[in-house]
Amino acid sequence: MSAGVTSTVHTALGWALVLSNGAAGLWALGAIRWETLRHRSLWWFLGAAWVLVFVQLTAGVVLMRVAAVEAPAFHVFYGACCAVAVVFVYAYRQQLEHRRYELFGLGALFIMGLAIRAMFLGS
Repeated sequence: MSAGVTSTVHTALGWALVLSNGAAGLWALGAIRWETLRHRSLWWFLGAAWVLVFVQLTAGVVLMRVAAVEAPAFHVFYGACCAVAVVFVYAYRQQLEHRRYELFGLGALFIMGLAIRAMFLGS
């Protein structure tokens, strides 16, 4: 796969990561107030948004290693922080069960913010 195609895929995945985590975060925070938003599909959507973090991270590693593209150090740092944030939020799900929607909503928005910061540093 050429560097141009891999870079395009990495950029598209970055936008998908930002938008999906933003939507999931707002959905979860909205579910605090409106019970109709508390649906099983929220968790599936949030899970897909967080899997996308690791897909994006893998695409970035492929871009750096296979296509030999040099990325700014802080771009890589913020990308890795997104994955670490997913792990931390997921790890605290039992302790903060009584604040489940706040935890996952704010966590998804935090991941979105990290991804936006990584995108600005990568361009």
